[in-house]
Amino acid sequence: MKIKYTLPKSMAILALIIAFASCEEDFNTIGVNIIGDENFQSEFTDSLSVIAYSRKLLPPQTNALPVYQLGVYNDPVYGKRTVNFLAQLTLDSPDPDFEIAPIADSVVLYIPYFSTEMTNNEVVTYDLDSVYGNTPININIYESNFFLRDFDPDTGFQEPQNYYANQRELFENFKGELIHSINDFTPSEEALVLNDSVSLIPGLRANLSKTFFQEKILDQNGSIQLINNNNFRDYFRGLYFEVESATDDGNLTIMNLEEANVTIYYTFQTEGTGIAAVPGDTIQRFNGEVQMNFNAISVNTYDNTIPADISEELANPNITDGEERLYVRGGDGIVSVIELFGPDLDEDGVADELEDLRNEEWLINEANLIFYVDTDRVTGGEQEPERLVIYDIKNSAFLADISLDITSNLEPVDALNVHLGRLKRGTDENGEFYKIRITNHVSNLINNDSTNVPLGLIVSHNVLESDFQDLENIQAPGIEQVPAASIVSPEGTVLHGNRSANTGKRLKLQIFYTKPE
Repeated sequence: MKIKYTLPKSMAILALIIAFASCEEDFNTIGVNIIGDENFQSEFTDSLSVIAYSRKLLPPQTNALPVYQLGVYNDPVYGKRTVNFLAQLTLDSPDPDFEIAPIADSVVLYIPYFSTEMTNNEVVTYDLDSVYGNTPININIYESNFFLRDFDPDTGFQEPQNYYANQRELFENFKGELIHSINDFTPSEEALVLNDSVSLIPGLRANLSKTFFQEKILDQNGSIQLINNNNFRDYFRGLYFEVESATDDGNLTIMNLEEANVTIYYTFQTEGTGIAAVPGDTIQRFNGEVQMNFNAISVNTYDNTIPADISEELANPNITDGEERLYVRGGDGIVSVIELFGPDLDEDGVADELEDLRNEEWLINEANLIFYVDTDRVTGGEQEPERLVIYDIKNSAFLADISLDITSNLEPVDALNVHLGRLKRGTDENGEFYKIRITNHVSNLINNDSTNVPLGLIVSHNVLESDFQDLENIQAPGIEQVPAASIVSPEGTVLHGNRSANTGKRLKLQIFYTKPE
């Protein structure tokens, strides 16, 4: 999946300045600029305080997302999640003219998958992106009678209306007619061949009820309901996709809604064709079509089955000393909170360790948080998330290091890998650790008196996606928003915390610094 994101051009020059210092994985270049200077001494420490624990997120906002999901995903650690989908449709061309006596010939739903096209000896094949699992599921498609608003009436229609991951029951209370059922559905990587000359990229394609759309759309020819999309969205309030799986397994797809549509193919008469020229002759009819797009408001809902032992740990985290294990998961997920430099015992608003470092005037060459995968809890393999992101919880913002990362022009799976290291895998292809480099963040804390805010660590489906989504309510320690790319990621993992029994894999803050003599 490709989501476009461009860093500010002004950052490109700054990024070049640090390119040769920050993009190497080895540490043997640390402090090269001060070698031979008797006034400086290069040193390393990993003994500074780090406290980390995890929280199950309160329901996040699931409209206005970069992409949407549909299906059932079974995580080997966290269990089954069911993701349903509610979407408004809009007329591609408002106030359509269906001429005389329009009759639906077929109604086709098409939602393409994200995929990569490959050509070998003129044979085109596709590699699906963002499809998880291959166990069949059932999909029921209903008319929705719930009106999705653009603006929130509780704010005098001044603020956008948010919808949240926990609103399945509300939406299902407004389910209308069952339009179509798809049984034993699994995504296919095969192109959809329509005829000898036309094929579509792989996607979900189904024939919907002609009777429903005849009455709902074609029979409304010339009516005020179709005159513009505001009227149309109030009249035909959308489609609700409900998925079912008899087992914990299933399949989940991230959908390409930009190319999705429902198309009504119909025949019609025109003036002068309503009476046969000769008795017994067939009345001449013509072909037409009307297209509806998925480019208005859409919402995902989530239902989770989290194991009881994990739920208990998340409900009662040790926020004073930190935890042995850290949990991270996308969707309506789980975030790990990281607090640097320990307590503020003198209550002056700054952690005591940080005050000492500011007095020492260290020059920070490199600072890293290395999160080791808890291989006793994680199965490993392709269900491990490739990327994690870290962000400023208090301000709902990414760290300064992200704008200085020169790899922002790479594909999402590899982009920003100086700051947000990709999962390091062993020879068995199982994950070992994530290296998150926060050099500029730590330098700003020590040398520029920046505020030492709690940091959030969470799964990301696309590290280039810059938007944040609201939570239904604020939760400790001041979490108001989470990165949007985390909500559209189904995956999760378990990491060693700062109190792990495996001392060699405990979460620590590594700092390579230059100390003035």
